[in-house]
Amino acid sequence: MNDVLEAIKTRRSVRKFKPDMVPQEVLDRIIEAGTYAATGKNRQSPIIIQVTNREVRDRIAAANCRIGGWEEGFDPFYGAPAILIVLARKDSPHRVYDGSLVMGNLMLAAHALGVGSCWIHRAREEFETEEGMALLRSLGVTEDYEGVGHCALGYAEGEPPQAPARKENWVYYIK
Repeated sequence: MNDVLEAIKTRRSVRKFKPDMVPQEVLDRIIEAGTYAATGKNRQSPIIIQVTNREVRDRIAAANCRIGGWEEGFDPFYGAPAILIVLARKDSPHRVYDGSLVMGNLMLAAHALGVGSCWIHRAREEFETEEGMALLRSLGVTEDYEGVGHCALGYAEGEPPQAPARKENWVYYIK
């Protein structure tokens, strides 16, 4: 079977990561795949923020935890040592779609390179806070962006789950 089709069928979300950091050259390949996602009218509205600094990663996790309503100390990134945050320009009517395609590319590329991933929500809420906006400003990002998602990355602790059977009536045909 074609490698891309096989990756699509076998990629699963990882919710328990080893602490081992993914090498930068591997992260770079994953990020590059994200930059090749289709975007509306090829405007390339998304940006990707790589977070591997443990202190910053933990601050983002704590904010995500507060927004999600979990008890303090819960790690919504499941121990992943690296996070790629996808945001898209608020003035783009395609921002959520563009960012979602970037997220899909990131997760498929990670899987193809032996790296586990999980899409973590609440990026929109995080980057509406003063803390989130300050992080963007510290990176020199001055345009108005909306958070789309976090791609938690790392090496899976244990075996990833198998794909469940596909539901009935998923596809309808008009011939």
